[in-house]
Amino acid sequence: MGVDPPMNHHHYHYRSVRKVTRAWVATATVAAILAVGAPMAAPAVAVGGVAHRQEAAQIHQVVLQGAVNVRDLGGYGTYDGKRVRYGVAYRADALNKATDADVTTLSRLGLREVVDFRVPLELQYDGPDRLPAGLAPTARPVSDSGLYTQMLAAIGSKDPAKQDAMLGHGKAEALMRTVYQDFVSAPASRAQFGATLKDLAAGRGPLLFHCTSGKDRTGWESYVLLRALGVPDATAQQDYLASNGFRAAADAALRAGLKQSGMMQNPDLLIPLQEVRLDYLNAALAQLSAQYGDLYGYLTQGLGLSLRDLAALRARLVG
Repeated sequence: MGVDPPMNHHHYHYRSVRKVTRAWVATATVAAILAVGAPMAAPAVAVGGVAHRQEAAQIHQVVLQGAVNVRDLGGYGTYDGKRVRYGVAYRADALNKATDADVTTLSRLGLREVVDFRVPLELQYDGPDRLPAGLAPTARPVSDSGLYTQMLAAIGSKDPAKQDAMLGHGKAEALMRTVYQDFVSAPASRAQFGATLKDLAAGRGPLLFHCTSGKDRTGWESYVLLRALGVPDATAQQDYLASNGFRAAADAALRAGLKQSGMMQNPDLLIPLQEVRLDYLNAALAQLSAQYGDLYGYLTQGLGLSLRDLAALRARLVG
């Protein structure tokens, strides 16, 4: 899948264990949430009468025709031997191409909220979600730091030299690192990510959140949620990287179409923008470490989650 070599594991620990342990005693010890541990294997299951395909250990896809990266975040093992519950939190790519059959499948999930991280430009080009009757998306736009605009500009130029200048020679990779750093540093983005986790903590699930490709904004939110629930870093990384497999065929088809139509002479320039890479995730984690010290600081100071919120997340999503 062309991913980067495994990173040195970031083991985030709560900075002040003594201050918060008492508040967590009903759900899990603070040390268990972010301590070093090994992931546990999960069996393949069918959830809510919806077809799920298990692409890799613990990863459960909700199979749709009009979206390729829709997954149930349930099934992952936590440090304290428990599991993330199925049917509470879902991650996805955009649902604007959902078919009638897809809408029926989505209705069986019993969703109470769908959070759309796309910015207005993406909605303008791709269109709104197609959702079951009575379910309207919650718009929480998270900036992609100009990624979508730059990609459209490069493709639209039809100029191989300009495309190479805009995306080649490490430019695309650098843009992706900036996108991920901004997930952590931008106050508006933190507010949207935090509000979505608070909705889960408040029992608004089953909840599905998505962006356009379901890999960057959605990938970061999924990683943070899983880590907050006590899922080991290596397992949360596995969930993050799985987007490459789910998206591979659709992304390759897009590149082939651009070449065939004459829009791009070298559509492989898009690959760094289409993939998720540990290098990108590391950029966000480095920003998190510099700005907040550790994951706990990011969750509480950055995303505005209280100890009550964190405990409620565990109580609702882990069993």
